[in-house]
Amino acid sequence: MPWGNHLVSMLLLRLSAQDLLTLNSRRRMVPHLAARYQYFRGRDVSDSEREAWAESLVELAEDLVAAERGNVEMVVECAATVDEPERGEPRLIDVVLVGRHPETRLPSFQLVELKRWSTVTQVEAATAELVSVPGIKKPKKHPALQLRDTYQLFTGDQGPLRGISIECGGFAYLHNATDDSVRPLLDTLAPTGAYERVYTRDSRDLLLADLRGNFAEEGAASEAEQLLRLMNLRNTPLLDAMIRSRGEDTVFTLRGQQKRVAASVRQRAAAVLGHPDQSVALPDDGRAVFIVTGGAGTGKSAVGLQLRADFEAGGHTVKYASGSRAFNGALKEQVGYTDKEFRKRFAYFSHFVTPPEPRLDVLICDEAHRLRERTIDMYRREEKSGKQPQVDDLLDASRLTVFFLDESQSVRPKEVGTVSLIEGAARARGITPLHYRLREEWRCGGSDAYIRWVRAVLGIEAGTTEWTPDGLMHVEVADSPEELEHIIRTEAEAGATARMVAGFCWPWTEPVGKGKAARLEADVRIGGWHRPWNAKSDSFCEDGAVPPSTIWSVHPFGINQIGCVYTAQGLEWDWCGVILGDDMVRRGDRWVYRKGQWYEDSEAKVKRVKVPGSFDMKLRETTGSKEDSEEEFARCVRHAYHVLMTRASRATVLYSTDEETQDYLKACVGDVQIHGLRPTWENLPAEARVPHRPSPKRKGNDTAPGQELLF
Repeated sequence: MPWGNHLVSMLLLRLSAQDLLTLNSRRRMVPHLAARYQYFRGRDVSDSEREAWAESLVELAEDLVAAERGNVEMVVECAATVDEPERGEPRLIDVVLVGRHPETRLPSFQLVELKRWSTVTQVEAATAELVSVPGIKKPKKHPALQLRDTYQLFTGDQGPLRGISIECGGFAYLHNATDDSVRPLLDTLAPTGAYERVYTRDSRDLLLADLRGNFAEEGAASEAEQLLRLMNLRNTPLLDAMIRSRGEDTVFTLRGQQKRVAASVRQRAAAVLGHPDQSVALPDDGRAVFIVTGGAGTGKSAVGLQLRADFEAGGHTVKYASGSRAFNGALKEQVGYTDKEFRKRFAYFSHFVTPPEPRLDVLICDEAHRLRERTIDMYRREEKSGKQPQVDDLLDASRLTVFFLDESQSVRPKEVGTVSLIEGAARARGITPLHYRLREEWRCGGSDAYIRWVRAVLGIEAGTTEWTPDGLMHVEVADSPEELEHIIRTEAEAGATARMVAGFCWPWTEPVGKGKAARLEADVRIGGWHRPWNAKSDSFCEDGAVPPSTIWSVHPFGINQIGCVYTAQGLEWDWCGVILGDDMVRRGDRWVYRKGQWYEDSEAKVKRVKVPGSFDMKLRETTGSKEDSEEEFARCVRHAYHVLMTRASRATVLYSTDEETQDYLKACVGDVQIHGLRPTWENLPAEARVPHRPSPKRKGNDTAPGQELLF
């Protein structure tokens, strides 16, 4: 059953004890927890819960530091699984302490229930499982019973800790109580198990000793990273998953809503398409349309690519279409497709002006927000361009069509892909479309808090603009473009995937010269810092030192150029440096959007910035009234930065060329240097430094027998 705004629980906070205390000293811990709670539960947290966080979490963190275990990671208010519960709200544990056992060296976990009770009385002599707490009307369970349920959820058949060698226990901490005031909880008849320990302020010394006995002074970050992976909060990068899946039946491990969407599509497909080998074919008039919406990082492409693999493995004719050259180019390059293999499996929206004969069984349309009103290609003769809306071309091409889109990623005025457009086109054909929404965030470290922060900062939706480190995603503001580049290059050289991107705020010069000898002009100019945009060409430039635009995102030499929204959309890296230009500047409490002007540099024979602002020619093609055009321009610019700021899986570095905007960003982000929390590659635990898979280069026009790709 859905609950709140989210179908699954992840966690509210993950920080080491010492970092949690630092966060609390800045008065940012409780507001952050409250905002996360409101998002997950769909309601405000009570004042008593706020007080409990402020008191009990801090008390436990201080005890860890006193025990010289400030490195131990505190995973606050989390559920054991990211899958949807069968009924009601999932059970959350107050804290999971994560570290490494000092003797066995195994991962060590302590499940903690924090209680502010100062006294309890026994309900009746016959039971030790219920107690009365002053101020609370109904009897309360012994905390060990809560911990027993949580222990089983974490270590049971469906739990994240199932089947692995670990040290795991639990305890209740009543820091306001004495042993005598809560004697029923310590009675010999109380529940027993690995989770039955109860500490009070009288037994604090014993608690500190047990903390030292359960946790070593090092290794906590590594074990916490492993726990996040086991809880499916760290996602395998899209392209890595595709390379790894070669020759297997499963491309992606779909989760939660993703599984339900994929299962629904497959079920409907069985009714519409039947099986290719069945003797009696189903009527050809059976049709189905699915619309799947979701924000950046919700796994739309993962679902689509998995479905593509499933349908092809089942013998159906299927193609995966996209409106993005950058996404398709990265896919082809990094996964190692030959031209023939790629054309067999993938296409662009513009390829369906003439319907395939016979019709495809399935057409999967990713990034459908990039649909155009009509297919028009500058290289096509008019008679070969589309005669009807592009959405109709796609619907005519197959019997079952799946559209994946995020309306907040539409970045050009002529991109018309919306839910209402697709629904209208489907209903005009007598088809009732089925609509699903993905809400679970998998990009940006699984930090939905970061996604919502970006949207609030850009004014896309209401929310807090104050960033609070949550242990999942990192964000900072560089003082200069030189500093931003240094950070991004350092991470790339260390082994992380990393890129620099910018708003379209400088002219974009065509490569000067011909062939591989062509060179790039350093168009992006901020003071004395000059760098080129990624190449416009479809071939290598500068004697192989500059990759084509289609593979800029994945080629090692792409680190030397600046990408834009059109070459970054749909892709991700560990680190992303984002330069905000003068097309969107902060003035007081609002954003101001500006178009730029250029002049001709007579000496260099190239265009330079005369008036700062947007130089995206596509955004100048707006039609309608001046007011509508200005609003459309502002919307596209906002959405472009939303795309750019949600490309990273670990860290985003921001810099604005405008002084007032730079001050605004710094005020939003605040002080980020918290005990080395910055996830530099060298500071990450080994478990987090997962090398990205190289492209499996192949020669020839087809795959070797037995090595067929399923996605």
